[in-house]
This record gives sequence, structure tokens and C-alpha cells, in this order.
Amino acid sequence: MRVQSGYRKQDCNQPKYMNEMKRGALPGLDHLRALAITMVFLFHYQMFGHPEWIETVGKFGWTGVDLFFVLSGFLISSQLFRQMDRNGNLDLRNYFIKRTFRILPAFLVVLTLYMLWPGFREREAPAPLWKYLTFTQNLGLDLRHQGTFSHAWSLCIEEQFYLALPFALLLLLRKKWIHWGGYLLVALFLLGFLMRFACWKLWVEPYSSTDAFGYLWYRHIYYPTYNRLDGLLAGISLAATFHYFPALRKKIERKGPMLLAAALLVLTGAFTLCSEQTSFQATVFGFPLVAIGYMLLTAAFLSEPFKRYGSRLTSWLAGLSYSIYLVHKAVIHLIQKLFDDLYGDIQGTTSLLLSVAATLIAAWILRRMVEKPFLRWRDKLLRKPASDRKDP
Repeated sequence: MRVQSGYRKQDCNQPKYMNEMKRGALPGLDHLRALAITMVFLFHYQMFGHPEWIETVGKFGWTGVDLFFVLSGFLISSQLFRQMDRNGNLDLRNYFIKRTFRILPAFLVVLTLYMLWPGFREREAPAPLWKYLTFTQNLGLDLRHQGTFSHAWSLCIEEQFYLALPFALLLLLRKKWIHWGGYLLVALFLLGFLMRFACWKLWVEPYSSTDAFGYLWYRHIYYPTYNRLDGLLAGISLAATFHYFPALRKKIERKGPMLLAAALLVLTGAFTLCSEQTSFQATVFGFPLVAIGYMLLTAAFLSEPFKRYGSRLTSWLAGLSYSIYLVHKAVIHLIQKLFDDLYGDIQGTTSLLLSVAATLIAAWILRRMVEKPFLRWRDKLLRKPASDRKDP
């Protein structure tokens, strides 16, 4: 289905980074993907037996998901902006084929393992199957009763974003409101403050002195889509800046070290503010500050000199990042159970190294046996040459 928008940007010079995106040649973003998945792994490892130093290194690993949100917002909206400029429309058929073949196959394989193999589960029970299949598991998620495969919450938000963004852009284009897009981003960003404040006051603060406080904070603050849009909005904002303000983009691309310093400064402030993750300050102000910091970091790694230098290691980890995210909790659980049965010690560095190795092997198998074949079939369906590039 090809939807006409009636909009076409005239005399548009294709930004260089757009051509690099199409070739999968953005090594700076590979570094950030590798960083994000490492942070998430270390944060979740705290759920299991772990050395004491993991609590220091992995304390802020939860923000790795926010970095993924910024990258997704940037990459997906950049693709849609490019398509709008090139064709004056959005090809929804191709867009949803790409997203479906990229996300669903590996997700459904891992979901099947969780549902059919109780030993695969790191916690007592999963959410109802229909919530995973409809990508609504993040809404009303209660860790006390549905802790298994709980990290699918971020995939739900991303899928909801993939569904909503093209239709939101089409609405803006059809109504000729596209020039109001920047104001809409700001309004949604500010709405996030109000939503988290309201959720805190209504459903979390009254229980601050009870044992249920932590579960309620995650259920009403951390997991719901309407409270976690900051990273996606930051990514869209960066993509719009790069795409529609070429003069500003060129200035940004020359300021890599300055942007990196600014990102580290903002993230230091964010991590200080979020030293207690479930505090009021972190809840209302910490999330957007983290998103801004990672937006600046992404801009830095799209700029000189950082965007030029790749690494085989980070490129490899970036390619495996989605599969790692899907399987890492279950694999850690299985390895530690085996290690405990054999040696009775799951808190040492050896157990950690085995868990890392097993997670990488499992992710590589999932990538090789599921992700890559479906990406090749997708390319054939879209009548494109098959490639092994890392899709956003």
C-alpha cells in the first residue's frame, strides 16, 4: 500500500549520513549499540548471583534501554524522512514488511521457548501469551506475578512506536501540519513530565512506605509507554535536525569532541539525579535528562572524528545486540543453575564469564539460524539484493 502525502521537498541534497545508513556504514552507532547491550546485560546480571563489583558497574545499566530508544528514534524516523523527501509519500507496505521480518521471527522463537519450556524461565511465570503477541505486555506489568521475560516491555514500546510513527507523519502531511512537528515533539516531551508526576502522585507515592512500592513504581512509572517516550522523542528530534536543517547538521558534524564532552556532562548529572532509580527526582526529571544525554552522545558519534572509526568487536556485538537482548536472562539462569548444581557457587567471576560466553553463543545461533534467513527472505520479497548489513 503506497500512501500519497502530497508533500515533496524540492531540491533536497541527500545528507551524506543518509547514504551511509543505506550501506549500513555508521560505525559510530555500532559503538553505541554495543555499549547499550553491555549496559543492559550488566544491569540484569544483578538479578542473579553476581560478584559485588557488578553492583557498581551495572548500577545504571537500566539506561542502556534509553540509549536503544534514542537510536531507534533516530534511525527509523531518518528512514521515513528520507522516503518522504524522495517520493513524496510513505510506502507502508515495504515499511511494515521490513519491521515485521526484522523483529518478529527471533522474538517468536524466544517467546515459544519461554512458553513451552518452563526450565527456560528465569522467574516464576510469564505474562499471558496474548500480551506478548499484541505487544502490550508492558502495560499493567506486575513483576510479582509476571516476572518471566519481563524485559520484553521495551520491545513492546518499540513496536508501538514503529506502528504509530508513520501514521502520525502521514496525518501531519495530509493536514499540512508538518511545520508544526517540532512543536509537537516539545509538547510530547513536556507531557512526559506531567504524566510521570501524575502517576507518581496517584499510584506510587501513597505506597512509599509499603513493601509494594518497588513493584508499583515499575508497573506505573517504568514500564508504561506514555512514561517512556523521552528517548524516542530525542532520537526523532536529532533525525529531524540532521535532515531538515543541513547547515546546522554540518556545524554539528564538526563538533564531535565538544558534543561528547557535553554528553558526558549531562549524563553525569543524570546519573547523579538517578542515583536512587525509584526516587521522585529520577522519576520526573531523570528520564528526560538521560534521553538528552544519549541524544548528545549519538550526535557526537555521528560527527567527526568519531563516525569514521569502526571496530570489528563493536560491529559484531551491534549485529548480535537484538538476539542478546532476547536471550540473555534465560541463558544466565540456565548457566547459573548448571554451575550451582556442579560447584555450588554462582556469585564468582567464573560464573559471569561462562554466562557471557553462553549468551554470545546463543545469540549467534539465533542470529545465524533465524534473523539472517528471514532478512534474506525479506530482501527477496522487497526485490532487493540480499545483504548482511545491520538493520536498525
